[in-house]
Amino acid sequence: MFDWLTGMVEQGGYFGIALLMLVENIFPPIPSELIMPLGGYLVQQGKLDPVLVVISGSIGSLAGTSLWYLAARSLDQARFHDLVERYGHWFTVDREGMEKAERRFERHEGLAVFAGRMLPAVRTLISVPAGFARMSPWRFLALSAAGTLIWVSGLTALGYALGSQYDKVSGWLDPFTTLLFAGVALLYMVRLLRGKGQRRPAE
Repeated sequence: MFDWLTGMVEQGGYFGIALLMLVENIFPPIPSELIMPLGGYLVQQGKLDPVLVVISGSIGSLAGTSLWYLAARSLDQARFHDLVERYGHWFTVDREGMEKAERRFERHEGLAVFAGRMLPAVRTLISVPAGFARMSPWRFLALSAAGTLIWVSGLTALGYALGSQYDKVSGWLDPFTTLLFAGVALLYMVRLLRGKGQRRPAE
């Protein structure tokens, strides 16, 4: 799996990184914690430029989170919650998680958007209450970009540091990555089926 991911990032280059980071905000089984370190590893190998890796990863991530922001901004809160109840299980998003993100935003607003972009499982959801609150698009993008830049840079640096030891760890890294992917995919399926099961009685 690690070799497959490396091939995807290497062949797709900066566009591939941006695309994967966009999808990561919508389809959980492809986490940024795997994508950006691969970019850093390829930087260490001299195949990619570090600045462009960080920029492409940040652009893709911002594009993905902006989709949630725009969706929430264009719909009223009750309508959005109704859509989450009906279809959120496809994205492993539920009403409870959404409401937690909304409460976090209500307490901290700008700080919640900035810090939320660096927190797993919160990075995407924090965009929704920002959209509900009609936060200025420019302010939302600025805060999201700042948090995303730190997160993406850190993951890229981690991959760069790991790259120097790749020969030593490659033997166990591929099966570990495969197991991690399988675990995330299994969790996604469990949440998907659970979401369908919880929704069916209400229907």
